[in-house]
Amino acid sequence: MPTADRPLRDGRVMRCLTALRLLPEALKKSRRLPVQLPVPLPVCYDILIRSLTSSKKRKMELYAPGTGSLSAGTTVADTDKPKEALGSPGSSGGGSAATTPGTEQNGSNNNEEPPRGGCSPPTLRERNALMFNNELMADVHFLVGPPGGAQRVPAHKYVLAVGSSVFCAMFYGDLAGEESEIHIPDVEPPAFLILLKYLYSDGVPPPTGTCTVTVSPPHRYLYSDEVSLEADTVLSTLYAAKKYLVAALARACVAFLETSLEARNACVLLSQSRLFEEAELTQRCWEVIDAQAELALRSDGFGEIDRPTLELILRRETLNAKEAVVFEAAASWAAAECRRRGLSPSALNRRSVLGDALFLVRVPAMSLEDFANGAAQGDLLTLEETRAVFLWFTAANKPPLDFPLAPRAGLAPQRCHRFQSSAYRSNQWRYRGRCDSIQFAADRRVFVAGLGLYGSSGAAAEYGVRIELKRQGVALATRRTRFLSDGSSATFAVWFQHPVQVEADAFYTASAVLDGAELSYFGQEGLTEVQCGGVTFQFQCSSDSTNGTGVQGGQIPELVFYA
Repeated sequence: MPTADRPLRDGRVMRCLTALRLLPEALKKSRRLPVQLPVPLPVCYDILIRSLTSSKKRKMELYAPGTGSLSAGTTVADTDKPKEALGSPGSSGGGSAATTPGTEQNGSNNNEEPPRGGCSPPTLRERNALMFNNELMADVHFLVGPPGGAQRVPAHKYVLAVGSSVFCAMFYGDLAGEESEIHIPDVEPPAFLILLKYLYSDGVPPPTGTCTVTVSPPHRYLYSDEVSLEADTVLSTLYAAKKYLVAALARACVAFLETSLEARNACVLLSQSRLFEEAELTQRCWEVIDAQAELALRSDGFGEIDRPTLELILRRETLNAKEAVVFEAAASWAAAECRRRGLSPSALNRRSVLGDALFLVRVPAMSLEDFANGAAQGDLLTLEETRAVFLWFTAANKPPLDFPLAPRAGLAPQRCHRFQSSAYRSNQWRYRGRCDSIQFAADRRVFVAGLGLYGSSGAAAEYGVRIELKRQGVALATRRTRFLSDGSSATFAVWFQHPVQVEADAFYTASAVLDGAELSYFGQEGLTEVQCGGVTFQFQCSSDSTNGTGVQGGQIPELVFYA
């Protein structure tokens, strides 16, 4: 058996020093000669030694270097490496299979046992993976979740303390308690297990089926090498990461949310990002809400936002939506708030929960038709308010109103023009039901609102058109409409029903099938790359194009977008 003062010559000797038989002698030396170490031990290691020696009841198997020396530059992660190499012939306690977050009320990672006979897995990740959610050597337990539905989770104070300053203060600070069970009623069990798993691993791998998120060194936190972020748990995981100051996990959650952000969840994420004070995510949410306001306001998630967020949205000058849609959204939020408060959604109750927020809706900015067919026929406005608005629309002497009068500014659309010139000839550009198509990609997220098209080269003419936007063969938006051209070489915007979110660095296919005057203008001297409004677009030919349109010439001269 090697002695405690045997020099560290190679990796084989280092692993031998982890043997359990050396622990008592090493602890004695660390207490007797702490000032004789040539290099001080890391703070967290010193905390661990003092914790172990202060309690006679603890039965933990931990690594302690026999010589009491560490080479210069040794990190906490380095001193932790041999810890899981200890053999244990005993049971891992509980005998249940490893659990995934939220699947069982009290599960332990017992499908693997610590290695026997001094052998250990080759990497820190593999060694730590054995200890995640494992009763073996656990010196603290958490009861996570609300009373009656709490899940009991085992953990190891040292691992948690080196990964979170909150845990370090909780276990080893001046006000540290001695309780062996800690209640955490405000965190969901699946989120807490994700937090623990992250504190035992090197980083975050690609989240399940949605997007790729990675966190690089030097931060190393939990027990295993894999943490899955999913849409159902990412917000509660972000809350847990913020609560315990695990910044890298919080950043991974925010990155996940940014990649999954779309109109149907933008309002809910706006509310949460404000709560968590994530300014960058908040800005991304506003970009989506402004550009796709009608979709966002009509989403199911709009009724779940808090009142301050509601007021911010109703005040928003750049909402790209009809005011009638804003009024409907406010009414639907009021009904949802009544249900949350246990009230019947009567007109009186809805008006009560809305309060002054109702007067943030710019009712006079509606068209008379929208007001007459919508707000005037509902029960949210009083008869006096309805009468006053009608008089404001129709009377020469307009009555005073409590609602803002000016319409919202909305967003100004931008046009990316891809041709340097246009032309017409006696035999082109012809249509006859064939498709003009082009592929494009942007270097940042934008919202394509429509396409700019050429019109007749002879005289004023009306065209029927079917426009479409696809990604990887899947149609994202399609619209049939008509537009009138005046015989000039100008382009004419044709709009989708709602702006379409286009992700960065992905190719999309824009198509148009025209029916009308036989000959029209066409573009020439096309560009493969165009910069417009701080966005760089790239263009390439599409196999869907059967009418001759390509990068160098043809139809679809413009993309109309918001950024």
